[in-house]
Amino acid sequence: MRVSRRERGEGNFGCLIGLIFLALAIFVAYKMIPVKVKNAELRQVVVDEAKSAGTHRDDVIMKTILAKAAENQLPVGEDDVKISRVASESTVDVEYTVPIEFPGFTYQWHIHHHAQNPIF
Repeated sequence: MRVSRRERGEGNFGCLIGLIFLALAIFVAYKMIPVKVKNAELRQVVVDEAKSAGTHRDDVIMKTILAKAAENQLPVGEDDVKISRVASESTVDVEYTVPIEFPGFTYQWHIHHHAQNPIF
């Protein structure tokens, strides 16, 4: 009588590798998703402020963006925010880099938000 590998109780090495990759993917998601959510919130503020540029001065737009960045603990400074008004259009650019710590290295996530709207 011939006994198969399954009947002998031998494990499958591929399953172990799959579990390791799954754990790694969960760890990366754990580190990246909160930053992605904070970036999305800041992007929405940038878009909203670009839309309301007709009623807000540049310093008000700057303060609002910096306040949201500080609330979300994002490394955004005044030098990272560019506001321009040209030919009845407002443009708001926010560019910054978020360091994400992983065991053994730090990933530098470069982020650029751009919003351009007509001034009414």
